[in-house]
Amino acid sequence: MCPRIMSVSRFADLPESPFARLATLIEGLAPGKPPIALSLGEPRHPFPAFIMEAIAANAADFGRYPPIIGTPAFRNAATGWLNRRFGLPEGWLDPENQLLPVNGTREALFNMAIVATPLAKAGKKPAILMPNPFYQCYAAAALAAGAEPVYVAATKENSFLPDFAALPEELLARTSMIYFCSPANPQGSVADLDYLREIIRLARHHDILLAMDECYADIYDRAAPPGALKAAFGLDGTADNVIVLHSLSKRSSLPGLRSGFCAGDRAFIAKFRSMRNIAAPQVPLPLLAASTLAWADDAHAADNRILYQHKIDMAERILGNRFGFYRPAGGFFLWLDVEDGEAATRRLWTEAGVKVLPGAYLARDDESVVGGNPGRAFIRVALVEAENVMEEALKRMAEVL
Repeated sequence: MCPRIMSVSRFADLPESPFARLATLIEGLAPGKPPIALSLGEPRHPFPAFIMEAIAANAADFGRYPPIIGTPAFRNAATGWLNRRFGLPEGWLDPENQLLPVNGTREALFNMAIVATPLAKAGKKPAILMPNPFYQCYAAAALAAGAEPVYVAATKENSFLPDFAALPEELLARTSMIYFCSPANPQGSVADLDYLREIIRLARHHDILLAMDECYADIYDRAAPPGALKAAFGLDGTADNVIVLHSLSKRSSLPGLRSGFCAGDRAFIAKFRSMRNIAAPQVPLPLLAASTLAWADDAHAADNRILYQHKIDMAERILGNRFGFYRPAGGFFLWLDVEDGEAATRRLWTEAGVKVLPGAYLARDDESVVGGNPGRAFIRVALVEAENVMEEALKRMAEVL
């Protein structure tokens, strides 16, 4: 018999899924009332009727392999939306060479780290920076690319906007990528143009790819968040070192469509396209046809945004100034300070039947943060249910906490 060969996986340091940890936390505990799940950021608003009509009308194309670059109609529609939404000049972004459809932005966020990260940088192991709390895909991508994931604290003290520029020069010199999300998940913070310009300058100075996860860009409270492409254009008229990622999951309440795009730096898009042409999943042509209509239509996105604004109004009315409540500038999460997120999560489940997510499960321990973990005191509440269900859930939460 051959001896078993034991090896250390490159994913040995992969963070555990927050939802698996949540399941363990409340395992065996009965809900105190009929359950309401607010732990998962899965949009549940109605999506536009034209989506199914477009899929049905193009169903025969399920019999064809879709091109990795999508269709001209899709690329033009996505580019047109970027121009409208962020005030970009017509013709600045080239839909043929600076934009690619992706099979949901998660797969692109993961795969681009492999393309962007060399075997070594500045003669050392590369690093990939990300906010803390963070989207777990960022960490998985860093590990898959052979890089060191570096978690940069996003706390109330820095308005939940990590200070990447304050990191040591040695670390920045070997950094291949920065992942950044604005509006942020979970805190709802929004980076203004000044912040975006500074992080782009930093990326260009150290030849770092800035991967801007902007999937909540069309869900905001008062003011439309600026984007990294607008900031880049304002600096020097190029998209160098910047890639933005957008999705229909949140904007159009279509998480199951698995349709998004990435756009920006021309040289990186060319490399990413070559890799994707061999190893990445395509978006089926009927789904591209539906996506084309979705990016061309802003009315349904505005209606969707208003539904979330109503629920933020409701949360403000019911919670008031308790639990550190504030109106998130973007996104659809509440980030509530309950002193101990795990304890509050158990109480809400066993006494109120409301399932939320402990903030600590979205973050890594950090010695520079009071309490060790920047999410420890918080819970994340996803405002995804219908208004009547959300009202009931928020009232239960206020009573229990």
